[in-house]
Amino acid sequence: MEQESLQKLKQAGKIAAQALNYGKDLIKPGASILEVTEQIEKKIKELGGQIAFPVNISLNDFAAHDCAHKDDDRILKDEIVKLDIGVHIDGHIGDTAITIDLSGKHKELVQASKQALDNAIKALKIGVKLGEIGKVIEDTITSKGFQPIRNLSGHSLGLYLAHAQPNIPNYDNNDQFPLQNDMVFAIEPFATTGPGMIKQTKDPEIFLIKEFKPMRIGFARNIMKFIQNNFKTLPFSKRHLLNKFSEAQVNFTLKQLKNQEALTEHTPLQEVQNGLVSQHEHTVAIVDDKIIVLTRLED
Repeated sequence: MEQESLQKLKQAGKIAAQALNYGKDLIKPGASILEVTEQIEKKIKELGGQIAFPVNISLNDFAAHDCAHKDDDRILKDEIVKLDIGVHIDGHIGDTAITIDLSGKHKELVQASKQALDNAIKALKIGVKLGEIGKVIEDTITSKGFQPIRNLSGHSLGLYLAHAQPNIPNYDNNDQFPLQNDMVFAIEPFATTGPGMIKQTKDPEIFLIKEFKPMRIGFARNIMKFIQNNFKTLPFSKRHLLNKFSEAQVNFTLKQLKNQEALTEHTPLQEVQNGLVSQHEHTVAIVDDKIIVLTRLED
């Protein structure tokens, strides 16, 4: 890995860790989800980073991809909150997450995903198979009486790519692909009181452009240019567009892109039997046979 790329990854990871640390102190009963989201995204930019994906704040039985919309009036209560943050420096991404239990009733569930992440990181070395990492995660979570979410996984990170291959499983799927030098990936265990599967649910707030298509209408071209200049192939929130363009213009453009199969939608992901969910995540790089945890402040 080129030294310049490594330094940008380290910078993105450090800012992500700082933003997560800042954000978790904002997560408290009575706080506005929209205000917390905007404060964290502002902090990322103040620290010198760019948003790699919209701040995710997923509650209770929602595992991921829940994101504040423009007029979001939700207020945090005594619940389980997953805070997932992504930062990039010139497309080099740091991705990290934590769970905060505002109820104080689910310490063991929160600890299950945290311990699974810690144990998985301890098991990392060149040549370890992806399925073996999944087994560590699965064994840790099930030993505490919970289930890993099997149809969610960690993932590799590419340049301006928040989700790349290969995936890092959260259970023993017998994947024989070995860890190698120059891999950059996020390990992302989810623990649940349910059976360990998620489903897609309500309308998406998070989108990603797979291919930049030509647009005939002027405002649609302007929206596409805005997305390309600000997000490239990284996920963005509809809220980000509505701060610049009208709702009718945004809805029309997103519909056109969907019809052209150029748009990926990320809907909120809910545990199939409404099981409570906890999540923890770090981004890791393997450089010169060394494991570097990029999103841990002490590293």
